[in-house]
Amino acid sequence: MIFLIQYNRERGRIVQIESFVDADLKRAEEKRLLWELDLGQKRGDDEVVLLEAASEEAVRLTHRRYFEDLNELVARTPAFDSQLLNSR
Repeated sequence: MIFLIQYNRERGRIVQIESFVDADLKRAEEKRLLWELDLGQKRGDDEVVLLEAASEEAVRLTHRRYFEDLNELVARTPAFDSQLLNSR
């Protein structure tokens, strides 16, 4: 599977996501380019990524930052010193 994600860094969340079967890689790449061109005109704080994984569950594990907020990431990270987060 191929996943096309538009992620807003400032808000820390996905703006839009689309999935494609592997055979549609070219179509996914073309759509990625269209999204990036559109964002370039808006000059926003978004990023567009194209990720490949066996399933959405797999991409949610390997690229958690797109799917979880900071608190969720910290809670699921073993041996994370929460005092580091609070000191900033």
